[in-house]
Amino acid sequence: MRVTREQFQENRRRILEAAGRLFREKGFSAVTVAEVMEAAGLTHGGFYGHFASKEDLAAQALAQALTPAPRDPGTAPDLAGFVAAYLSAAHRDRPGAGCALAALGAEAARQPAPVRRAFTEGLEARLARMQEVLPEGDRAAALAAVSGLVGALVLARAVDDPALSDEILAAARGALSRP
Repeated sequence: MRVTREQFQENRRRILEAAGRLFREKGFSAVTVAEVMEAAGLTHGGFYGHFASKEDLAAQALAQALTPAPRDPGTAPDLAGFVAAYLSAAHRDRPGAGCALAALGAEAARQPAPVRRAFTEGLEARLARMQEVLPEGDRAAALAAVSGLVGALVLARAVDDPALSDEILAAARGALSRP
């Protein structure tokens, strides 16, 4: 049975979403192609009709996960609101639905060039978005802010003391919510 072009695109979307979520939850190396396909509700055999390799899937899923959501037209950027949401307990506790920079940054450094390229391009997109909310679009300030956000989230997820984790988030929110 032939799959329509629309169904092919829908299947690809499901695979990329499942892979992005699983990679953020478990890391690149802990996720198998079979696991991704099962999570997408598809058979393992269909994988290579969409991707050349797991590396190809990882690069494309990461690129999709790091694409900033479009802003609502006419909505002014809100740094304090973004920082509060990013450095929240809800974001910390749901890595599969959260920021791929924080979930996969350390592991991306050890990945092949296409995955690192997707990470770099995603970071650049996030920096550009951050520059939009900072005075005069200061790139150095954007780099510091994104680094502080991602670093705080990584640390808050890594510690085994819930009080310390909350303290990390609160301290970073206080330091980063003002331009």
